[in-house]
Amino acid sequence: MMSEDGYTKEIPFDFPRNPLCIFLSDFRSVFKFDELVCLQVWLATSLLADGFAVAGQAILASAFAKKDYKRAAATASRVLQLGLVLGFLLAVILGTGLHFGARLFTKDDKVLHLISIGLPFVAGTQPINALAFVFDGVNFGASDFGYAAASLVMVAIVSVLCLVLLSATHGFIGLWFGLTIYMSLRAAVGFWRIGTATGPWSFLRR
Repeated sequence: MMSEDGYTKEIPFDFPRNPLCIFLSDFRSVFKFDELVCLQVWLATSLLADGFAVAGQAILASAFAKKDYKRAAATASRVLQLGLVLGFLLAVILGTGLHFGARLFTKDDKVLHLISIGLPFVAGTQPINALAFVFDGVNFGASDFGYAAASLVMVAIVSVLCLVLLSATHGFIGLWFGLTIYMSLRAAVGFWRIGTATGPWSFLRR
């Protein structure tokens, strides 16, 4: 994205992926970063949730511009509900699809073994991913750019530290735990802003 808010959203999301590339080089005898099927599928489905969040963001931005807070609250609630449904739907589709369709990507037994290890993370984190992106969209729709940027940078810093520690102690599985922590923290900071009715959401206290 070329807009200012687009940069604040994309930079924190990409930040943990650079050290991830470095850590994955330890497994280069089996795969390279661009050949890591699980991660590519995980990122692709995450962007589906992000696209859904953008739609909600536009509606919310319109409601806030008109100071129609009742509509804003209703839209945020509905978008979050539908986002959670999307997350569980993606979890079922990926859990089933990758389990039976992994050989469409590769026939290498070592890579297939790694896919089976990563599958629970790819499928299981979809509801978390969906909520994280939807919360992002909701807060961007409320023009809460300062909080979004600051919170995502802090989350990225913590996530990189987790990736370093977990990859050193648990290898490949540690990387996925690190990514799970990253998306969980993203969802948590988004929920905290709305749940505490602070910033542009202060009207929820009325």
